[in-house]
Amino acid sequence: MIQINEGDLLWSPSLAVIENANLTKFMAWLHECRGLTFATYQELWHWSVTELAAFWASWWDYMGVISSQPYHSVLAQRTMPGAQWFGGATLNYAENLFARRTVERPALLYQSETEPLTAISWQTLYTQTAKLAHALRELGVGQGDRVVAYLPNIPEAIVGLLACAGLGAIWSSCSPDFGSRGVLDRFSQIAPKVLIAVAGYHYGGNFFDRRANLAELQAALPTLSATILVERQWHADLADSADLRSGSENPRTSARSAKSACHILSWHQIMADETVPTELTFTQVPFDHPLWILYSSGTTGLPKPIVQGHGGILLEQAKITILHNDLRPGDRFFWYTSTGWMMWNYLVGSLLSGATAILYNGSPGYPDMHVLWRLAAASGMTYFGTSAAFIHACIKSGIAPKGDFDLSRLRALGSTGSPLSVAGFQWIYEKVNVSLALESLSGGTDLCTAFVGGARLLPIYAGELQGPLLGAAVQAWNERGERVIDEVGELVITQPMPSMPLYFWNDPDNQRYLESYFDLFPGVWRHGDWIKINARQGGVIYGRSDATINRQGVRMGTSEIYRVVESFAEVVDSLVIDLEVLGRESYMPLFVVLRDGTQLTAALQEAIKRKIREELSPRHAPNDIFTIAEVPYTLSGKKMEVPIRKILLGQPLEKAVKRDAMRNPGALDYFVAFSANQR
Repeated sequence: MIQINEGDLLWSPSLAVIENANLTKFMAWLHECRGLTFATYQELWHWSVTELAAFWASWWDYMGVISSQPYHSVLAQRTMPGAQWFGGATLNYAENLFARRTVERPALLYQSETEPLTAISWQTLYTQTAKLAHALRELGVGQGDRVVAYLPNIPEAIVGLLACAGLGAIWSSCSPDFGSRGVLDRFSQIAPKVLIAVAGYHYGGNFFDRRANLAELQAALPTLSATILVERQWHADLADSADLRSGSENPRTSARSAKSACHILSWHQIMADETVPTELTFTQVPFDHPLWILYSSGTTGLPKPIVQGHGGILLEQAKITILHNDLRPGDRFFWYTSTGWMMWNYLVGSLLSGATAILYNGSPGYPDMHVLWRLAAASGMTYFGTSAAFIHACIKSGIAPKGDFDLSRLRALGSTGSPLSVAGFQWIYEKVNVSLALESLSGGTDLCTAFVGGARLLPIYAGELQGPLLGAAVQAWNERGERVIDEVGELVITQPMPSMPLYFWNDPDNQRYLESYFDLFPGVWRHGDWIKINARQGGVIYGRSDATINRQGVRMGTSEIYRVVESFAEVVDSLVIDLEVLGRESYMPLFVVLRDGTQLTAALQEAIKRKIREELSPRHAPNDIFTIAEVPYTLSGKKMEVPIRKILLGQPLEKAVKRDAMRNPGALDYFVAFSANQR
């Protein structure tokens, strides 16, 4: 195996790729219809962030936005926050999405641990959405009302979102692996009228009964008028799914008979009712009408309810999936996600391209690490979306998918969630497909998109994101607010984007919103990531800026240390915490999860420290290394560096972290004990 280094060229687009790319077609349209000529992607990007109104108006026309009222101005107020986009326009997200429906290919392909790969036609998706919208309307759901979902990544979740959007209601979802407290911390802030839920789910070969959790949610959400129970085949594992609430009606009760508060209604019954209309009526709403509410990770304090709008999400999702993911009708687009992560909303948005969306409900490692690669081959997947953590797990497992499965249809692979290492880039090209485009993306829940990532016209270099995306004025800034090149700086966005939050729910004076993004550089969006942008606009993400280690004046992202530490075969996972505080010498422990049967010997410790000293910096070698059973993670898969730092500095557990916002709250016990011992 040839060792590659950061910045090594791994892939270049062929002439055929360039000619067929959606970016090339868009540039040709701009030349023909707008008289604009761009020789390179960089020229196109520069125009898109300096002539914002012209770019977004062109994209509106190119994608053929359906609106019942035209806009009178593209960008009336070019400020952050408070940018006013497409004033006067009225439209509907769901109407624009269903405009892509066709009988030629399925809308969805769905598979779970217990259910085989199944196609869902556009007509089925449309009909089910119409029936659910009718049921919700009879329950009193109208424009601006909130409907919440406690659902895994199943087709019913997409039906729910689209039905809400069609009504002008506001959608919000959590995965059923969230604990009740974590769900209530989110849903209780937005006063929902209807809950759509399952009573249990399968994951990792096990069935998880969620009846008690569901009853707790119903009892704690006084604004609920009804719960719609989604029954799938796993309900055979439940002795009686009707006992979710004492005194509730049988879940086979139809929506029309629900008169008292918080009845349990049957999804199956709603869909089986042949008397309800099967045509959708799309409520026309202003461009900035709320579409859904997403949440911050919520590791400390209540999660921030981020409100995003119909028009902004419509334009942004179409832009990124069509121009940057290069999706087109006939593609089959997959992203491994849950309904509690913004990538699920992103996956739904891929339907705007006319592609088929592929859903998987289950563990990516059960029954083995081949499960998603097996799905890729069986489904004819053309775009495989995943996380850096999954790719690194595949490396550790020693699998080589290209030798076991036919992945010839795979044109591209996307990675997000955390920085993808050079080793991850190398593994994809050696073990998956040498000809695919590997798009490492970075963005966030806050805009429900990526703003640094792939462009099919550009080459791909090891460890790098290809560059800022169209309409995203991304730069790296130092602490003085100066743009830097080839230096690590704060990732900032200097111009507004349509999918930026409209506001936070229950934040009338915008205080939380301003503190979250505009506290350091007023009027400029500070995202909270460290990024290095080179002269060719390629980017490398170095982790969260609030978790960055500063030792003796030298700053370094934790991801850099993880890349070194986790390159050891003995190390499965790791967490590094810098406990430097004013007036005290810095102390930086490293915590490692070791492969079964491996011991943390003195030789291994010294080898890790030596490699960090040699490859990164002598300043950033850990003071001590400790073995732990698991690294604490948020529900969205982020290492909990900042909360663990607070615990180790002596902050009370209840103030440092919320257990219900964690994937593995038991992992905290070690650090609480460690902190006590250190003190």
